[in-house]
Parts: sequence; structure tokens; C-alpha cells
Amino acid sequence: MLMRTDPFRDLDRLAQTLMGPGTWSKPSAMAMDAYREGDEYVVAFDLPGVTADAIDIDVERNMLTVKAERRPVAKADDVQMELSERPLGVFSRQIVLADTLDTEHIQADYDAGVLTLRIPIAERAKPRKIAVGVGSGRKEISG
Repeated sequence: MLMRTDPFRDLDRLAQTLMGPGTWSKPSAMAMDAYREGDEYVVAFDLPGVTADAIDIDVERNMLTVKAERRPVAKADDVQMELSERPLGVFSRQIVLADTLDTEHIQADYDAGVLTLRIPIAERAKPRKIAVGVGSGRKEISG
């Protein structure tokens, strides 16, 4: 699973800020890190302020989709908002997973605003030794 850097990421974030919050039909992107740790890939998504029940993770074939919704916090009637910089709305990210990953055994943990997915490498993709057999001798073909 290779990730490319995106030189336009800051420009995209600025555009998303100006265009408003994401919706289910047009979600905003979420920040993530992806790396290999031993025999598994780890993908971590930043989702501060999102409750665990507002996170939806789907895998179809080799496409992993993570969607989350940050909902507004209920406020009393006498509260007047002075500054609001934390984005609300729907966030989504899709990742194409390699065929060498075991999508049947993905583990998801959510702690301190970070969703961490651990995706094991499939047994068939791990390096293995092949034993070489020794033949019983030479055989002649006669015709």
C-alpha cells in the first residue's frame, strides 16, 4: 500500500473551509497516516470530537471506506457563540487496499479522537521457504 504525497493538500483544506461543512453526498476529507508495522498495515484517522457511533467503516472487495460525522454539541438557549473554528459535518476517506491484505480480519480501535485500523498481511503474501526435493536418479527416455 503506497501513499503519495499531495502538494495541494493545504489548498484543498482551504477550499473546504470556504465551502462549508461536508454532507453525506459530498463529504470533506479527513487526515490520516498509514504505515507498516511488522505483519500488518496500520491506518490512523484523525477524528477529534466524533463519537464512536458516528463512525462507519466498510470494505467492499479491496476498497476501504471510512465515514464519520461530527455533530454540533447541544447548547443552552442563552449561549452566544463567539468563535467557531472546529468543522462540523461529514468526513470520508477511501483507500484502495492491496490484494495481499487480509480484509476479513481488520481490527478497528477508537481512542482519544484517533481511529486506528490494523489490517493484517495475508498468509499467502508472506515470504516462505520452498523445499527442494532430490530426484531418485537419472532416467532415460527410449523411443
